[in-house]
Amino acid sequence: MSDTSARVADSTGNWVDTLAPQWARPYLRLSRFDRPIGSWLLLMPCWWSAALAAATAHDVSRLPLTIILFFIGAFVMRGAGCAWNDITDRDLDAKVERTRSRPLPSGQLSTKQALAFMIAQALIGLVALLQFNRFAIATGIASLLIVAIYPFMKRVTWWPQVFLGLAFSWGALMGFAVTFGRIDVTALVLYAGAISWVIGYDTIYAHQDTEDDALIGVKSTARLFGAHTHRALILFYGLAVMLIGVALASGDARWPAWFGLAAFAVHLAWQIKRLRIDDPALCLRVFKSNRDAGLLLFAGLLADAVMRAA
Repeated sequence: MSDTSARVADSTGNWVDTLAPQWARPYLRLSRFDRPIGSWLLLMPCWWSAALAAATAHDVSRLPLTIILFFIGAFVMRGAGCAWNDITDRDLDAKVERTRSRPLPSGQLSTKQALAFMIAQALIGLVALLQFNRFAIATGIASLLIVAIYPFMKRVTWWPQVFLGLAFSWGALMGFAVTFGRIDVTALVLYAGAISWVIGYDTIYAHQDTEDDALIGVKSTARLFGAHTHRALILFYGLAVMLIGVALASGDARWPAWFGLAAFAVHLAWQIKRLRIDDPALCLRVFKSNRDAGLLLFAGLLADAVMRAA
């Protein structure tokens, strides 16, 4: 099989395809290092929580290190999660046009090789996690249960995006666990807001595969909402903004954080207005833009933390 034919169908021309050693490319594709958007989306609630917790504590002395460790952890644990997802979904992926060229269904890697790489990444994530206090370590490890069951949810429920939200929003708890050694109401409300955000953006993502999913019996909120997707996005994105706002109020946030939330809300509104669910390429672009939405909110929270610590 040539390298060109080995590329994943929805990811070509990236650094993995052009710069990575040939032997490493299937592993990097398995863990989506050719498509890092998922890692960024996993990272955003971590950074929000870290910044809001630092602002609440009026102390940013450990924030730079926390930001770096969260970055490392998000990228390797998302990679490990993708490997686990592809291991459990390898038969389904072989039946879907967009995913049949992934390393496992296409035969670029064996299941044993995928498992080994998954474990290696998880160990790197564990090293990053061990830099924190015991409560934060336990909180991080607890997330693995949700990660483990998520790939199976689309087989049994129309709401697999809720379980993805539970997993991808876990970082909203971690910043408070790291900073205070506890999880308080502010963290829980931020977590709920992040879950609503994830349900919204992953519904957009799932609209790329609705036809194939219907053929093979895979459930999703994209199929559930169908033509009512825009109304559902208004509900979940609106709920996300409201809940995050409640978390900011609970954390006594100042104007930079509120400005960041306003920018976040405007971006989400723009997504809803632009989206056409019958255009898979546009769905992917709108989905990817959520990294920018998350960074806008983080910038406001970070400025608030620095201001309050001064």
